Amino acid sequence: MTLNKTARPLTVTALLAALALTGCSAPEVANPPSSASATTAPASATPSPTKSSGPYGDFPTAAEACKTISEQATGASLLPLSAAQGKTAELEQYKAELSNTAERVPDSLKAAFAKLNQVAVAGLSDQTVFSSGKFQDAMAPVTGWLAANCK
Repeated sequence: MTLNKTARPLTVTALLAALALTGCSAPEVANPPSSASATTAPASATPSPTKSSGPYGDFPTAAEACKTISEQATGASLLPLSAAQGKTAELEQYKAELSNTAERVPDSLKAAFAKLNQVAVAGLSDQTVFSSGKFQDAMAPVTGWLAANCK
């Protein structure tokens, strides 16, 4: 019975991960965004464009943005599997990569990806995140962005 309770959320999560991957192959655009300076400006109280305010966030191309965002969203759905296998070092690496991606996504996706990150990490200690639909709700805007921007 315990296996069934665990298997269903993981099955749903794997299905969502597969759906997220369906939109990950974006074509290269003819006009890449203008190159920004390689140095990062210090944080300040005055509004200024962030390095992720471009159409692809902190990614140089649409293809790279789509690939990384899709991979990380899929990886978020698999965090409980890594935790269940006791792979602590891998789990910490996946969490760090997910957080890093959350900082690099385009501004239009920042809030949604940050929420996905938060919910995925919460799911490590509370499996009801997956069975209650919270994870799917957090994943929906990310998969929507992938579907709209990664063709």
